[in-house]
Order: sequence, then structure tokens, then C-alpha cells
Amino acid sequence: MATATSSLIFSPQANHNFSRILGDLKRSNLSITNRLRSIQEDAAFVSEVAAAFSRPLIANERCGSWYIAPEKKAGSAYFKSTDGHTGQWQFSTRRLNLQLLAVIGQHDGCIIVDSTRRGKRMPDALSKTVPIWCCVLNHVLFPDSPSFHELYTPPNTISKSEHAQMEARIPEHAAAFQALSVDVSSLRQQLKKPLRPVWITQESQLAPTDEVFEDFHPVVCCTSSRRVLGGEMSEGGYIQGAGDDTENWALGLTPPVFWRNAEALLSTPEPDLPDLVRALVADQGAAIDTAAPRQISPYMCVSCLPFTHLESPPSTCTIAIHSKVIDPNAWVKSPSLMEVGVGKHKLASRNLRLALPQISDFVRRFLLERTPEPQHAEEQDSDANTPSPLSAEPKRILIACETGKDLSIGVALALQCQFFDGEGNYYNDARAAASVGHTKSEIRVRLSRIMTSFPEANPSRATLQSVNSFLMG
Repeated sequence: MATATSSLIFSPQANHNFSRILGDLKRSNLSITNRLRSIQEDAAFVSEVAAAFSRPLIANERCGSWYIAPEKKAGSAYFKSTDGHTGQWQFSTRRLNLQLLAVIGQHDGCIIVDSTRRGKRMPDALSKTVPIWCCVLNHVLFPDSPSFHELYTPPNTISKSEHAQMEARIPEHAAAFQALSVDVSSLRQQLKKPLRPVWITQESQLAPTDEVFEDFHPVVCCTSSRRVLGGEMSEGGYIQGAGDDTENWALGLTPPVFWRNAEALLSTPEPDLPDLVRALVADQGAAIDTAAPRQISPYMCVSCLPFTHLESPPSTCTIAIHSKVIDPNAWVKSPSLMEVGVGKHKLASRNLRLALPQISDFVRRFLLERTPEPQHAEEQDSDANTPSPLSAEPKRILIACETGKDLSIGVALALQCQFFDGEGNYYNDARAAASVGHTKSEIRVRLSRIMTSFPEANPSRATLQSVNSFLMG
């Protein structure tokens, strides 16, 4: 007699074992080996796109760099998918990506590389954020050519309703960009034609072409990963968007380390791979030759840690922001050196709000200290009570953090607002300047100046919130 399926009874232990087995299968499919092999497969497709369009590859950070070998990478961009999420549709005044205009103008376009998670055709960064960026810049750079102002979105991804809502917000985005007082004329000189996004996925038909687009500079939005509609277990180990969420699987591995050691990594058995990755990451950390500080204004630079090879002169105020928590009473090491310990990641960004008053006071004291210089007798009495940072050799400020792109930028922004004018020159009186109130629009303009001079900078939202709270509180 046949037994009905509904009459079968499984013990709680059997159900538990079944769930554990499924979990183990999923974890084994999402192994480091499968991720790296998937990245290599997708990178081969990106190379085909570069050959077909004959234009430079730009990585949309952080994920895009995994799919481009370092020698083929022409630059980086920061287009966030969250800015393109439904109902958001933002043009970021924090991430202007204006460095791309020179590349686009010189090469008649570029290819922006990114990937996305399982099931999606393309990331919102490429389907919405980049189109908004192109449209806003066309409005501002070609104000007298209404035919250039149309918004283009991928019709197989964006509905007509969403397209219309995105387009309705373009004027306010253009006004926000113009409010930053960016030198529009110099940007306009870099382009011969307006910008227009073009979308490529692994479903696209590619054919080698040296086509010159007569009416626009193409901004090719390349989704590197193949679309997976089912579970990864049905794909033979392939993982869509394998380069994403690196904090959960990469063990500190970075794209440059991966590409330099790809053969060894892909030939190592999975059980031995974590140890190899950790060894390569440790070797890379020991071999890092810290890049030279990046100048973001006439008297201010930012850098990444460590910078032991730097010998700062007495006229330089150095602020090092460490990723470990340090007692604030031990931060000041000398009149020109401050080592601030605020922790890592979001904790560091939150702690920065509490640290900024002490950093500001330290810099103000440094700027108000006079450097001895010859004076006429009649000048000594009149100048005794009006110290100035402009006496003798100009004093400079160097700020460093773990990446040189987040916390150091937040501190630099706060100090720029407090002690420098719009051109990056010192206010005449550092004591009075530090007490001046600040507005959101002013802070936004100062940030845009920093981001224009250092496009690779990427201050987090939490960092900027701490800066705003300090300056406007």
C-alpha cells in the first residue's frame, strides 16, 4: 500500500540536518575560489567590451576594480547605486566625478565598469545614477542647446513612469550643481559634444568597432557580471556580482593583490586558500610604499598612513588619525604633531564629531604661534597682541588617515571652513576665523573644491554628518 507524502513525519533532528546541509552547500558554492573564478570570467567579458569600443576602462568603485586588470584601468569613478534607488534619483554634490570629463573628451567617451547582485540586469548606479549625471552636466555645460538636455535611461530596465519622475528632478539637480560655483567654463572646454549613456551587458551583441559617435560622447555603462535568475548552485560555481561585499569574503584581498597573484590564487585548493590570501595581504602591507601626500589646497595636504618616510618641517602641522582608540589626553605629541585615535569604520566617523573640537583647538594654537623674525622697534609693540599665521614661512597642514580618503577628508573640510577662505588662503586672524558660523551650502561648496582637486577622495556620509554637526552645532 502506497504511503501518502502528507503522512510522512520527519523528526526535528532530520529537519535540522537538512537545513544545515543546504547551508553548507550554499557556503561551498560561495567559496573564495568560486568568487575569484567568477571575477576572472567577468573580467574577460570586460576586456571584450574595451576591444569593441576602443575606449578607456573606468572602475566604478569599490566593486568595478575587481573586473579590470590594473594595467588596463584608466581611472576610477564613484557613482553610488543608492543615489539611483527608486524615489531617490540623486545627483551627488559630494561625488562629482568631474575627473571623467578630461578622459571622455580626450578619448571620445569611456567605459564605466560595475556589477550587481544575483537576479538584477544591471546596477542602479549604471541604469540611473550615471544617466542623471550625464543629463545634469549637459544642462549646465550646454545651457543654450535644449536638444542636448534629454534624459536617457535603458528602456528594458526603467519604466516610463520612473523615467518621467527622474527627468522632472533634473532642473533642481542642475541648480544644486551650479550653486557649488564650479568653474564651468574650464569643464566645458574639455568636451566637444554632450554626454550620453550607452548600456552593455553580457546579453549584448558585441562587434569590434572604431565608430565615432557624431552627436555625443558615449559613456558606456558596462555591467560585467552575467545575470543569474536562479540560485548559484545551478550555475556550476558562477557567482553574479562576485566582487561585491568584499568585507564578507575577501579576507583583506584587494584587486591589485588578486591580479598580481591570480595564477597562484586560482590554482590553490580551497582549504589552503585562506592562508595564502592572508600571507599575500600581509606581504602587500609590509611592501607598501606610501604615496606622496595629495595637495588639496595651497596650504593643506592629505595622505594615508603610515607616512614614516616623511620628514615634516616645523612649519607643518601634522594630524594622524589612527584606526585604534587612543585616550584623548595622549593625542598631542608635540606643538606640531597630533595623533588622534578614533577607531574604525562607522565608529570612527561618529567619534570624529567628538574629536574635531580638540583638533580645531590644536590647529588654531599652531597657527597662532609666531615664528621669530626680525622686526623694527616701532613694530614690536603694535604687533605683540595680533599673532598671524602668515608670519615668516607659511604654515602648512598635513592630515592622514588609514586610507587618506575618508576621515582625513572630513578633518580637512572642517579646517578649511574654519581657517581658510574660499580660495584656500588663510584668514588673517585664525582666532576669529575659527569662531565664524557656517551654513550647509558653504560646507557643500568647500567640499566640492576638495573633491575637484582630489577626485579619489571618498568621505562617508557618517564622516560628513560629524563635520556638519561640528561646524553648525
